[in-house]
Amino acid sequence: MAATEPGRLSGRHRRPPATRVTYREVAAIPEFRSLWLGQGMSLLGDQLAQVALAVLVYSRTASPLATASVYALTYLPPILGGPLLAGLADRYPRRRVMLWCDLLRALTMAAMAVPATPFPVLCALVFCVVLLGAPFSAARAALLPEVLEGDRYVVGSALQNMTNQAVQMLGFAAGGAAIAVLGPYRALALDCATFLGSALVIFAGVRRRPAPEREDGERPSVWRMTRAGARLVFRERRLRTLVLFALLCGFYVLPEGIAAPYAATLADGRLPVAVITGLLMAAMPTGTVLGAFVFGRFVTPVGRLRGMGWLAMLTCAPLVVCVVRPPLEGVLALWVLSGVGGAYQLAANAAFVQCVPPSGRAAAFGLVQSGLMAAQGTGILIGGAAAQRLGPEPVVTLAGIAGLCAAAVLAVLWTESRTEIIAKVRAAA
Repeated sequence: MAATEPGRLSGRHRRPPATRVTYREVAAIPEFRSLWLGQGMSLLGDQLAQVALAVLVYSRTASPLATASVYALTYLPPILGGPLLAGLADRYPRRRVMLWCDLLRALTMAAMAVPATPFPVLCALVFCVVLLGAPFSAARAALLPEVLEGDRYVVGSALQNMTNQAVQMLGFAAGGAAIAVLGPYRALALDCATFLGSALVIFAGVRRRPAPEREDGERPSVWRMTRAGARLVFRERRLRTLVLFALLCGFYVLPEGIAAPYAATLADGRLPVAVITGLLMAAMPTGTVLGAFVFGRFVTPVGRLRGMGWLAMLTCAPLVVCVVRPPLEGVLALWVLSGVGGAYQLAANAAFVQCVPPSGRAAAFGLVQSGLMAAQGTGILIGGAAAQRLGPEPVVTLAGIAGLCAAAVLAVLWTESRTEIIAKVRAAA
């Protein structure tokens, strides 16, 4: 990211290199608050919708396979359409892309909330809702560095990440109770309202900006921009390393996908299996919230970049200890610690922004987001199949060993290529 323009900040707001930005300072920026609130509203509605869809599909079909298939649809659209549609945010104004995506998703959710909607149509609508999330997320990710400059971007990303994880925990925890009171169709209608609320907040609080200018002055097709984004990401060694850091999530997210069978092995009569499952699924998000807070608040920008490799290894190292079959309290502590290590993604994200030009930022973010979804979905599928034969504890241990080895290699590669990015961070500060 370019350094701040001369005269833009008064002398008392200038900060020496590597000085930490506070959460209060970032939250005081009106545009960021609008993006933050809109994302939180939409995500809370999505958590309610996921629970509602599971209840609705199972009540209609009484088929676990059908229920799992609909859930799998939430992974497929970003993998297939994410890289292509994300380029829209590099071709058109990003605020406009976000507004259209919110409005179209609200209309789609309204159609899903109609009780007479046939099951095949319901599946198609789920696909469309998740597909529209790809250009929205790419536009928001590309717009955030324009709203938050320098280290404010890292702290703002940490604040958003903590909010997302907290909303996710709240949504899943309260989702069942809300469905019991409202019913699945009203819960889907509530998700429609959250998309409309998000659109209203973005419309009122995010200022208009033109479409990103390209160096050649042309406006190429979306397909051409997508190919250019792929070449940009995979031809540059630093970007390839950062993308591989992001894809490590396929290893340390795997335990969440087999939390239910793991809970069955931990049940000793004190707690129901369903409660243990919920505790296990909430453990890593809890650790991520803690890690993001400490990483964003107390670690300097340069320190984050230097410690990224160690934190990446921390995401997987605790999972190896599951081989000794600790009790529930021990497993929860290990999974929370693994989540703490996931804070390295904040530094990786900030470094990625430093290396990608603004004109191709949305396509690059969309490509990486699709890779993240593919890594998580593949990891969960492989973990489930392996746990069927080996049991959950050995699978979690194997995932930890494989992820730890991959993280160690990436840490070495990152040590060789981080010098220039650290220099840019110091210059921007």
